[in-house]
Amino acid sequence: MYWGKIIGTLAGLATLKPWFALLGLILGHQVDRFLVAQFRSFEQHSSSVGRLPDEYVKPLFQTMGHIAKIDGRVSEEEIRAARAVMHRLGLGPAKVRNAINWFDDGKHAAFPLTQTIRQLRRVAARRAELRILFVRLLLEVVLAKDRLHQKERAAIWTVCTELDIGRVDLAQLEAMIRAQKGFRHSPAGDADSRRIKQAYRTLGIDDSASNDQIKKAYRRAMNKSHPDKIASSNPDDAVVAEAHKRTREIRGAYEMLKARRSIR
Repeated sequence: MYWGKIIGTLAGLATLKPWFALLGLILGHQVDRFLVAQFRSFEQHSSSVGRLPDEYVKPLFQTMGHIAKIDGRVSEEEIRAARAVMHRLGLGPAKVRNAINWFDDGKHAAFPLTQTIRQLRRVAARRAELRILFVRLLLEVVLAKDRLHQKERAAIWTVCTELDIGRVDLAQLEAMIRAQKGFRHSPAGDADSRRIKQAYRTLGIDDSASNDQIKKAYRRAMNKSHPDKIASSNPDDAVVAEAHKRTREIRGAYEMLKARRSIR
């Protein structure tokens, strides 16, 4: 994240005074640090979804499929984003298959969008935070591609209207998701992504693993590497130190994924 530094420096240079350029750079750096913290907080909060009932998940993926298809085709970016949501919700293999089928159901032209959202609100989204979450997850999928079609935007507004979400709230959600997308492609975002990928590698799994698979991989890795497991062989100090180091790496990797995936 470096746009704050660039804009601050350019604004300072416009004054033709070097000290103002330096001041702009410093202030811009502080803005960048603040934005990075905000994006990480938003990402962590959005990942803290937890378990949701089928009465919520079914209309979620049906509506995703409907809005993704409404412009004529579902893009590869939207499919990848929908699968990422499945993993964040901690869906097991059987529920992933259900979610895919629900996504396909929503792609039909006759899908009753308004009735589906009204039923969702009555049954599973009475609380405001659940309604905001619903729209946020929809936006994460439809904004995965570069351009938002007018029909998609109209359908999203229909959802927001039925869920009592105003234009200001919608605009804020869209802005944060777009900024989050930009952050992921920034140097800081790249570094963050590398740390997450390394955490998966440390546990010997990939990012397609379910939350339960992550837990099992953590327990397996700890059971294999813990210093207590090698105590009976009278290891030397170097071997014990390496075992402690490996245990810290495994625990750190799990704690990182636990926070990102809302694992309980």
